[in-house]
Amino acid sequence: MTDHSPLESMNAAEMRERCAGLLLAAQAQTKKLKAFIGLDGFVDEILHVVDKRENAEKYHRLAKISQFAERLAAAAGRSTNIELVSQLIKLGGNGPIMANALSSLGLQVTYLGLLGYPNLHPVFSDFSRHAEVHSVGDPGTTDALEFEDGKIMQGKQESLKQMNWENICARFGQDKFAAKVSGSQLVGFVNWTMLSRMSEIWSAVLKEICPALHGPRRKLFIDLADPDKRTAADIRRALDLIVCFERYFEVILGLNEKEAGEIGKVLGLDTKDGSPAGLSQLGLKIQERIPVNSLVIHPTTYALTVSAGGVSLVEGPFTPKPLITTGAGDHFNAGFCLGKLIGFDDALCGLTGVTTSGYYVRTAKSPALADLAGLLRNWPATVV
Repeated sequence: MTDHSPLESMNAAEMRERCAGLLLAAQAQTKKLKAFIGLDGFVDEILHVVDKRENAEKYHRLAKISQFAERLAAAAGRSTNIELVSQLIKLGGNGPIMANALSSLGLQVTYLGLLGYPNLHPVFSDFSRHAEVHSVGDPGTTDALEFEDGKIMQGKQESLKQMNWENICARFGQDKFAAKVSGSQLVGFVNWTMLSRMSEIWSAVLKEICPALHGPRRKLFIDLADPDKRTAADIRRALDLIVCFERYFEVILGLNEKEAGEIGKVLGLDTKDGSPAGLSQLGLKIQERIPVNSLVIHPTTYALTVSAGGVSLVEGPFTPKPLITTGAGDHFNAGFCLGKLIGFDDALCGLTGVTTSGYYVRTAKSPALADLAGLLRNWPATVV
C-alpha cells in the first residue's frame, strides 16, 4: 500500500510481536472454542491459462487478467483456443474453506453444507477428519482461473438450490441445527450470493431458532460473496435480515473491496474514492445504514474494520506472486473471527486476518497458530 495520507497503517514490529505472543498464549483457549459454519460447498479446480507453450512439459502462463481479456477480445468475430492447465483440485466454497481454516487454527468446527449427498464427495474426506461435517446436497463446481493480479471464478451451480430450509430440517434436523447454533461461540453464514434461498433460510432462523437463544451473545459472521449478479432488491432484503440478526448476535459483516463498492452503490453512496481514506469513509457510511457490530473490508494489501463509529486499518504481508489466491478472503475471515473470539481489539483482529490470508497465499496451506506467529515475527518487506 502506498497511500498513507489520513490513515497510517498500524502494524509496526512491536504490534506484530504482541499479536504473535497473544496468539501463542491463546492456544488452550482456542481449542475450547466452537464454530458452526455453512452453508455452501464446491469442488474447486485451480487453473492457469497458457500464453505460449514451448513443448509438452513447459509453457508460459498469462500472468495478468488484462492479458486474458485482450486475448478474448481479439477473438471477437472469429474464434480462438484457450488452453487451461490444472494446478490443483481441492475443496471449495466460502464455507468449507473458512471452516477448514478455523479447524487448522485449533477450533472445534461443525460444518453444514453441500458436500455430497447421501455420501460425501472424496475431495472433502480430509476436511471431515478434522471437523464434524454434515451435508444436505451435492456441491457445485468451480473452474478458478488464477492470475498474479486476481482470479476469474467460473462456477456451475445447479446443485446449490438443494440448500434450503426444507432440506436442512429433513436431512439434518431443525433441533440439531438449533443445538449447534446455541452451543457455538461463532456462527457463520457465507456465500449468500450463490445460495439463492439463503434469505429464506435466514428468515427461518430468525423466526424458528433465534428467539430461543439464551446466554452470552454469540458472534455471527456473514459474507455476501460478490453480490453483483443479484438484484438491488434482493441485496436490500439480505441487508435488512442481517440487521435483524444484530438483535441476537454480535454481527460481523465481511466484504472485500469490490463487494464494499457494490453494497455502497445499492445504498446510494459515493464509491469513487478507492484510497484507504475513501474506503474507510465508505465503510463508516455503510455501517450507518447497516448497523452491525463490526464491518470489515479487506482489499488485497490491507484491511480495515469499522465499529463503534471508528476505523482501524492494518497493512498486510502482500506478495505480488501468490502461490494461490482462491480462498484468500475466506482465510482472512477465519483469522479475523478468531481474533474476535479471543478478545482482540479491531487492529489485532485485522492483523490476525491479514496474516492468516498472507500465510495461505504463500503456501497454499491453512496455518496453525504457530505458523501465524512465525509470519508475524518474520514479516516480509513492505511492497511499495
